Amino acid sequence: MLIHADPFLVAGLLFFLSLVAGTLSERIKIPALILFLAIGMLAGVDGPGGLHFDDAEGTNAVGTIALAFILFSGGFQTRWSDIRPIVTQGVALSTLGVFLTAVLMVLPIALLPAFSYKDAFLLGAIISSTDAAAVFSILRTQKVGVKGSLKPLLEFESGSNDPMAVFLTLAALNWLRSPDVPLVQMAVKFVVQMLAGGLIGLVMGRAACWLIQRLRVENEALYPVWGISIVLATFGLSETVYGNGYLAVYVCGIVMGGGDFLYKYSLQRFHEGFAWLMQIVMFLVLGLLVNPKELAKFPVISVGLLISACLMFVARPIAVFICTALSRFSFREKLFISWTGLRGAVPIILATYPLTEGHPEARYIFNLIFFVVLTSVLLQGKTLALVARWLKLDTWVRAARAYPLAFDRTPGSGSEETREVDLLPDAAVIGHTVSELNFPEGVTILLINRGSRFLIPKGGTRLEPDDTLLLFGERARLSDVERGLAQRAATPKKENVRGDE
Repeated sequence: MLIHADPFLVAGLLFFLSLVAGTLSERIKIPALILFLAIGMLAGVDGPGGLHFDDAEGTNAVGTIALAFILFSGGFQTRWSDIRPIVTQGVALSTLGVFLTAVLMVLPIALLPAFSYKDAFLLGAIISSTDAAAVFSILRTQKVGVKGSLKPLLEFESGSNDPMAVFLTLAALNWLRSPDVPLVQMAVKFVVQMLAGGLIGLVMGRAACWLIQRLRVENEALYPVWGISIVLATFGLSETVYGNGYLAVYVCGIVMGGGDFLYKYSLQRFHEGFAWLMQIVMFLVLGLLVNPKELAKFPVISVGLLISACLMFVARPIAVFICTALSRFSFREKLFISWTGLRGAVPIILATYPLTEGHPEARYIFNLIFFVVLTSVLLQGKTLALVARWLKLDTWVRAARAYPLAFDRTPGSGSEETREVDLLPDAAVIGHTVSELNFPEGVTILLINRGSRFLIPKGGTRLEPDDTLLLFGERARLSDVERGLAQRAATPKKENVRGDE
């Protein structure tokens, strides 16, 4: 029984089990978030751990902080060049799509005896947002990618639709408290929140990049502290001026991800790891809050299955097809977008709002939302790769390589960066030695990845088909070299890899 153990021992054990679960998730093909939740539930009052936890307000606070860092990290890893072509469709899905999903769920939920139309809208708002982290975690585990603009669209949609779901949930609760609130007032409040949040995120992102370049911290280990302060200040400032803090940190992350500043790689790596820590903490706390015995009750299972079916097969597809009606996405791509509407941690966090507000059906709503999330992740998650193959939208994903060295922007490093280049089997440089390559000055090969080995290049090292070169040099010259390495053997001047004509 964990209830009698030292709190530090309990925390260390839960984190260790979560780490093991995250590693096992790729082998047993079950999303890590399900395992994190399961560990929290097993540690809870109905599990062998026996920990009693019933603090909805504390859970809400933990979820709010965790989600802010997770969204910032997601924006930080996103490249603006990737999402620019699909930003219109992404904004439509993350705003109108979320609203339509919530509205379309009102009728089927309101037909249930326990809920009024206002309660039905509250439930619809809570489950209206998607979780791309779950989507691509599953695709990556099953080594399946998606073609074209689907990946950036789904990433952008899920990263930017949480603010809309939060607003709708709070608006529904406000509507329940004060039924006479005009809809026009709510609409104005929404516009103000989104505009203020987006503007604060843009300004804070640019200010952060500018300050990092000019505020030289002597100890580079303190840069993660700088990163944490950016997230907290951006979220807090946005909330202070009545903006949407979640949108602000996401936009701030995108702006910083597109910036060029010192120790950017280290900061990205830190926030990626910190976001994982936040996910683990959030799911563990949510798991502790759940009462498995209540989930096992028949009304929760039957009603939860009905809500899940309406969400997956009716509300989400209709919302997607309306929002992408004028886009260039094919029918098959729209079907896949509809099926990738996985629900994750955000709906469970939003389900704590009725608990903190003292809603009479709050506990029932929380259990239903939790069951809907489990159903969505297990059913849609397990069939995601199968659907991608069935719709012929899957593509091979190259496993990310872990190089035994890393380079980062440091003072005086200029515009140098590293870049991976895969050599095609019929590339002109195949069979040539490193010394024979006509690289421009300032560009060098750091490592050669050949199968499972990493080679330190020497003058006599010959290039072989399917080698991957890790290059280092100035950005513009690297682009010239990359074009040159892509030349086929039949092209003239095959020994010239400068990219010259």
